[in-house]
Amino acid sequence: MNPQLSVMTHIRGGVFTRADARACGYPDPDIDSLLDTGGWRRIRPGTYAPHRTLTLVDDEMVHLRHLYQVLRSGEPGLIASHQSAAALHALPLWGFDLTRVHVTARTGRCGWHFDGVHRHVRDPVGPGVRSWNGLRLVSAARAIAELSTTSALAPAVALAEAAIYAGLATPASLKRAANQVERGVERARLVASLAGKGSASVAESRLRLILHDADLPAPSPDPPPMPEPTEDFGTDLSGSSLWFPDERTVVEFEPRIPFWSPRPDDSLEDAAARAFAPDPGEPAAPEPLEYCWIAWPDLDQPAVVSSQVRAAFTRATRRTGVRFFPLSRLPTNASKPSPA
Repeated sequence: MNPQLSVMTHIRGGVFTRADARACGYPDPDIDSLLDTGGWRRIRPGTYAPHRTLTLVDDEMVHLRHLYQVLRSGEPGLIASHQSAAALHALPLWGFDLTRVHVTARTGRCGWHFDGVHRHVRDPVGPGVRSWNGLRLVSAARAIAELSTTSALAPAVALAEAAIYAGLATPASLKRAANQVERGVERARLVASLAGKGSASVAESRLRLILHDADLPAPSPDPPPMPEPTEDFGTDLSGSSLWFPDERTVVEFEPRIPFWSPRPDDSLEDAAARAFAPDPGEPAAPEPLEYCWIAWPDLDQPAVVSSQVRAAFTRATRRTGVRFFPLSRLPTNASKPSPA
């Protein structure tokens, strides 16, 4: 089940309709096949549920059901925005307050309302408004820009990187949306500038932001070399680790809240290029590597994380002679060309 249909299942309390499945990208033959093979089961005519799925009533489900009720039963013209729009886009909501629904309208009283709704008034409502399955919401890029103006930095950056990973936004669209917010433009621009394409989970996004703030080197886009299978390293670590080739260090982390993307991880072209590439011959013996493990609770203490990574770099220096020079120690005019 893709994330969009998962959102509709949350909205309807664990079930979904055929129209929901169609709106989320499932053609009728696929729907019928999933029903015939038992992947989905019929609850009543036109209403289905995932097979053997335990539906947990969590904060996200409560928020989505309340939002659906407000958009369908409330006054006309309401548009889901901020974290409510992000929820409809099936983006990870780690670090955001879901106790109130956020909508944008052209008229009315701005601020908190007694019915658990935060109303944002904007006339005109601005760009990036779209409709999905009968619901009006702002684009993912605009929702991220809106949230960036008031939220903590780490959740906003993780949300932006999740949208990039899922193909719902691009660095350019995030920058455009940041320039179009009514207040907090500089904060929204900062989030857009920090959001990169490398992260594949909330944990990785948080870790990369910590390393950036600590002026540590940026990790390589390539996966780390895999060690020989042992009791300590028996599985592929490339999906939950960062590789620092100059420091000969691998930083492993707990891959909490992975992002989702409709694009395949391995395209046919990439697979063919590897399959028909020339034989490199006998590989050279790998140099010794240093490893550093970062658990999910560690990310709440950025100073501890940066200290652990620096300690791993120091151990690698003793073993390999590689020395890390922090970029912050460069003079401010080091990058300027000398006069002719």
